[in-house]
Amino acid sequence: MHKANIMVIDDEESMCKFMQIMLQKEGYDVITSQSSYQALNLLKQKNYDLVIADLMMPELNGLELLSRVKSLDPDASFIVMTAYASVDTAIEALKKGAYDYLTKPFKVDEIRIAVKKALEQKRITRENISLKKQLKREFGFDNFIGMSPQVLEMKKMAQRVAQSDSTVLIQGESGTGKELVAKAIHYCSARTDKPFVSINCAAIPETLLESELFGHLKGAFTGAIKEKEGLLKTADGGTFFLDEIATTSQAIQVKLLRVLEEKEMIPVGGTKPVEIDVRLITATNADLEQEVKMGRFRPDLFYRLNVFLITIPPLRERKDDIKLLVCHFIRKYCERLKSKEKKISEEAMRRLISYSWPGNARELENAMERAVLLARSSEITQNELPEKILENELPKLVEQPKLENPTLEEIEKAYIYWVLNNAGWHKSKASQILGIDSSTLYRKIEKYGLKEK
Repeated sequence: MHKANIMVIDDEESMCKFMQIMLQKEGYDVITSQSSYQALNLLKQKNYDLVIADLMMPELNGLELLSRVKSLDPDASFIVMTAYASVDTAIEALKKGAYDYLTKPFKVDEIRIAVKKALEQKRITRENISLKKQLKREFGFDNFIGMSPQVLEMKKMAQRVAQSDSTVLIQGESGTGKELVAKAIHYCSARTDKPFVSINCAAIPETLLESELFGHLKGAFTGAIKEKEGLLKTADGGTFFLDEIATTSQAIQVKLLRVLEEKEMIPVGGTKPVEIDVRLITATNADLEQEVKMGRFRPDLFYRLNVFLITIPPLRERKDDIKLLVCHFIRKYCERLKSKEKKISEEAMRRLISYSWPGNARELENAMERAVLLARSSEITQNELPEKILENELPKLVEQPKLENPTLEEIEKAYIYWVLNNAGWHKSKASQILGIDSSTLYRKIEKYGLKEK
């Protein structure tokens, strides 16, 4: 168990000795100093769980020392003690970040309780910092697997908006990882220690969705036998993620607009608005702009939701990421199923890369979970892949028309196209064969207008 380190600073030797003896009896490691400058040098070398300093000292007074300590460690826990109490100095000490303010002479129990509370607060702060780091690791942007230019750009944009409190609209096909991005935005934002609540609007019947979102009062409708708090209120202070927003009714859209504009909502059956503070992140696999034109989605809500648009590319447009995802999912399910580490055969990988993945990363994950379960050896072969992937034709080498006296550019274009087809349009592999980096290959593809057949 961690033994708390406490530093006591007072220009009176007798006070230093008294505090040291008393706090050591409580089980703390205590160091004392009669010099503010000496104490500051010691604090630069080592972090202490708690600093207790006298207010009136000849070198640096307690408030000056507090400011210096806070500049070294903003999370430092500090107690000021003095024989010259005044309301102004007490308020100033607390404003500068002191945890408590004690007036001499004080009873032993007073200092004992103050120290205990300060250390408990410090422990909670440490745990919160540790939890935030853990949540960032667990739900941060690194969990969205992909190194293709489209994914790197998407991550960069999402990380930028995470620092703000702006409303975000995430667009992407089913299975691309929209909720994964929404969680990463939340856990990398200032709201990370508040709730993240999500709901799939398409999965809940229209008659129930309004009550789920906004809550209801007792007797608001048949079956409403007691009052219910809505999910939006549950997320108060945090982030609310609405997936498949395009499926909501006009009535719900009006109420969501109120949440965005007025920061309030009215429960079903209620008349009084309830204040609410949530960051709204919405997602859709539909073209919301087209839904507005068709009259199925309110334009005023669309413009409020579309403050910051993030588009997640489908897996078929980032085939370079398939190998990364395959390795990630195999490792994940080998660990989960307590199976020995498995590899995937080249033929099976070619099959996976050539498939169009209409269900995107979710479909690929399901295929890899199945393959890990079925594989009897340390290698996953095409025999463990779903039938529909095997039915898909592998890309064939497209013959280039013979050119008389071809130019250097024409030769380069034909050779790059030939390598890309042989590599199954796996651009990382193709760039290695060609001896160029991926960014150069992307420029050549764009320059020559090369497309996968």
